[in-house]
Amino acid sequence: MSYQRTLAERPSPEREMIPRTLLWGMLALALSALAITSFAVLTDRPHVGQPAPGKVVAERLFILEGRSAQAVTVYDAEGNLIADLDHGGFITVIQNAIARKRTVARIDGNPPIRIVQYDNGRLVAEDPHSKASIELYAFGDDNKAAVERLMTQP
Repeated sequence: MSYQRTLAERPSPEREMIPRTLLWGMLALALSALAITSFAVLTDRPHVGQPAPGKVVAERLFILEGRSAQAVTVYDAEGNLIADLDHGGFITVIQNAIARKRTVARIDGNPPIRIVQYDNGRLVAEDPHSKASIELYAFGDDNKAAVERLMTQP
């Protein structure tokens, strides 16, 4: 008795790679997301995932100049040196994100960004030129503290 299957008895490779129930599940997920979004738009549901508005407590303009994958130099709006960081950490991440947004928006040069602190605890990096906005408080207390230290530098 032979245990080898003939070619006609073997299931096709396409059937084995993606089970039919998984495909139906993916379709149900997509249709559910479409239905929920349509319901929210048609009934004018308020946007609940947006940060609460607050009053500006402090704001400052910075010029972030990336020197390498980790190094960043921070200047004030007049070009005075604030910090020269060989391992900029989160400040480098902000600089890279803003630089990427500016590349996509085709903005030349390196104009200053605005760091704004609100009375409700929000800390936001805003680039008026590329319209980028980064909610810095959402990245944890250590990263927020790094930016707050820059805000207090003379």
